[in-house]
Amino acid sequence: MDGAVIKEVLDAGGDLSPLGLFLAADPIVKAVMGLLVFLSIWCWAVIFSKWRMIRRLRKDADAFEDAFWSGGSLDELYDRVGAAPTDPMAAVFASAMKEWRRAGNTAGGRSFGAGLKERLDRNMQVAIGREMAGVEKSMTVLASTGSTAPFIGLFGTVWGIMNSFTAIAGEKSTNLAVVAPGIAEALFATALGLVAAIPATLAYNKFAADIARYGARLEIFAGDFQAILSRQIDEGS
Repeated sequence: MDGAVIKEVLDAGGDLSPLGLFLAADPIVKAVMGLLVFLSIWCWAVIFSKWRMIRRLRKDADAFEDAFWSGGSLDELYDRVGAAPTDPMAAVFASAMKEWRRAGNTAGGRSFGAGLKERLDRNMQVAIGREMAGVEKSMTVLASTGSTAPFIGLFGTVWGIMNSFTAIAGEKSTNLAVVAPGIAEALFATALGLVAAIPATLAYNKFAADIARYGARLEIFAGDFQAILSRQIDEGS
């Protein structure tokens, strides 16, 4: 739309600003725009929350691994982190240590062979699954917005264009001053859909890769820790 057409539309009383397009839109299109704005704000809240969470998880994992591999006593480390730590890696460690101590306290020793090894592995896998479920929380918001927002915006556009054609028929004129505002309102819905979808899709792909790497890190730690405990079980058998 060139400058002359825009001037013609504005002279005819049309407002092509985002707020003006929203206020002049059909109620259905307004509802679509409002939903897309809400989804966009929600996604940005999730994005900032996930970004901070992943940074904290990496920092806490680095600190815990430094303490774990420092050569100190595992029992002392368990006493320090507690039975219900907030850090996922420490939680995996605590789940195995809890079973390890329970086995020693109930039978006066830890010569249980494959039975204890299986319980330790199961406890750590359950802990990993539980912690990863918490880490992945709200990722569906990003995935759903990234996949559906463009179609929601397209629905608003189609509805708006239908109303524009109805207005054209009523006015019996194809003058751009009549056509342009309705078309602009309709396309604004698609633009809002893309504004919501693009950051959500990019953030989802980034966070999904980061979370997958973190999950692999927990699996590697659990394997290393199980190897240490298995060695002590075999030595005590």
